Amino acid sequence: MKSILGYHLIEVGKYILTPYQIILAIIIIAATLIFLRGLKKIFLYRLAKKHDKKTIATIFILTKYLVWVISIVTTLEVIGVNINYLIASSAALLVGMGLGIQQIFNDIVSGIFLLFEGNVRVGDVVQMSDDTVATVKEIKLRTSKVLTRDGVIIIVPNSKLLSENVINWTSIDEKTRFYVEVGVAYGSNVEKVTNILLKVAGEHTKIASKPKPFVRFHDFGDSALIFRIYFWTNETFTVRNIKSDLRYSIYKYFEDAGIQIPFPQQDIYIKQFPGAKS
Repeated sequence: MKSILGYHLIEVGKYILTPYQIILAIIIIAATLIFLRGLKKIFLYRLAKKHDKKTIATIFILTKYLVWVISIVTTLEVIGVNINYLIASSAALLVGMGLGIQQIFNDIVSGIFLLFEGNVRVGDVVQMSDDTVATVKEIKLRTSKVLTRDGVIIIVPNSKLLSENVINWTSIDEKTRFYVEVGVAYGSNVEKVTNILLKVAGEHTKIASKPKPFVRFHDFGDSALIFRIYFWTNETFTVRNIKSDLRYSIYKYFEDAGIQIPFPQQDIYIKQFPGAKS
């Protein structure tokens, strides 16, 4: 048995690989998988009941990467690979590849900062620089997965979440302020317009009663008087649906009250030059 386990499967110079080393490597990898599976149950099922789920999930991800690094290094040592020699011999190659993997390295470092700082966590609703609003479903070391309002999963480089302007709606106060803008024809009863807008906002079940919605006479437009109805809600992810409901109601109430919503129009005057034939 000893002779079988010690048999030289590969022998290159001073390097020797035996069945015994392979078996140890398999045991280490299997033990790592079993350990992480048990650790996941402890973190996400037991600790999450007593502590913040997002914080526990972040700690688990960092712990998982650390365990895998230790496991891989140990496995390489077991099969006879000298880590120091490997790093030294690949230094020149890594320098050569450095320019090509700068962005990847940037994403990985950004992922580490995201996991440590916790500015963006799993479950947060974020608005990215391109105005995409999505829920963070997973944060990995290099990329993150977000779920958009359309139900589409987007894989986002971590550097985009860290270096660009990102609004984290979840970290803001529970209620967030939004508004819907509408224009009415010149000559409309502005008091009636204000009362209708307040009534529409007050009737919507997903709009908070405190703070109260309010109306602002925003501007004198080219073709209309511009009003805005401001409201607060904690339904930030589906606020577009709320705005749509308000527009439906506003249009109906305005129609019933005889208030016109004008469309942009221009008057063109054609001037006849002297001597031109009519």
